[in-house]
Amino acid sequence: MTTPMLAIEAVSYAYGPRRALDNVTFAVAPATFTVLLGLNGAGKSTLFALVTRLYGTQHGCIRILDFDVAEDPSEALRILGVVFQSRTLDLDLTVTQNLMYHAALHGIRKREAQTRAGELLDRIALSDRGNEKIRNLSGGQMRRVEIARALLHHPRLLVLDEPTIGLDITSRADILSHVRHLIAEDGIAVLWATHLIDEVDMRDHIVVLHQGQLLAQGLASRVVDECGATNVRDAFIRLIRSEDLIGGAG
Repeated sequence: MTTPMLAIEAVSYAYGPRRALDNVTFAVAPATFTVLLGLNGAGKSTLFALVTRLYGTQHGCIRILDFDVAEDPSEALRILGVVFQSRTLDLDLTVTQNLMYHAALHGIRKREAQTRAGELLDRIALSDRGNEKIRNLSGGQMRRVEIARALLHHPRLLVLDEPTIGLDITSRADILSHVRHLIAEDGIAVLWATHLIDEVDMRDHIVVLHQGQLLAQGLASRVVDECGATNVRDAFIRLIRSEDLIGGAG
C-alpha cells in the first residue's frame, strides 16, 4: 500500500476540560485533494496547529510520510508547506523580500532562492509585482503569495487553513483552481480546511469534523451516497444533525 502523505492516528486534544478533538483518525494520500470540512469550532484549526507543531500532541500520533511530527519534527516539517488562516506576510516588505526571507529560513541559497521565487511569481501571475510592498496587494493576491511562499522549499504536502476566508467569490475560485492545478502538475498532496461547502467537488476526498468528532471520510460522492443525500451540502447537514441528536440524547 502507498504510504500516506499525512496520517492522523487516534488524535485527541483538549483545552482544559474542553475536548477540541476526540480520537480523530484519517489519512491524506499522495497527489490528492482532501477537504477537511467543518463548521467554526469543529476542531480544524486545532488539528492544523498539531500538524504544524504549533501545539504538541497530547494523545495519538501524526505522521508526515514516515516521520512522526513529535519524534522527528525537522524531517516532517521539511516536506510540509503551510498556509495559515491568519495572514503572515510582512506588509512592509516587498513580495520578493517575503519569499527570500522564507527561503533563507529553509536554508535555500540566495541564487537558488531567486530562481525559485521568480518561477513561482510567474506561476501565480505576479511577476510584475515582485518589487511592490505586500500592503499594496489585494486579499486574493496576498493569498497567492502565501501559497507561493509555502511552495518555495518544494514540499510534498500542502496544508491550508480556511485559505479563502474574507475573499470575494472570484478570488476564492482563483485560489481554489490554482491549488487544484498543483496536484495535477506537481503531484503534491493537499489538505484544504474550510467551512464553505461550495468549495468541495464531488471527486474530492472529504473529512467531516463536527465538535471534535470525525463524522465521515472518503470520496465526496461516496459520502453523499451513504447519507442518502443528493449533494455535499445535504449530506453535511444530515451528518451534523444526526450527531447533534445523538449528543443531545446523551
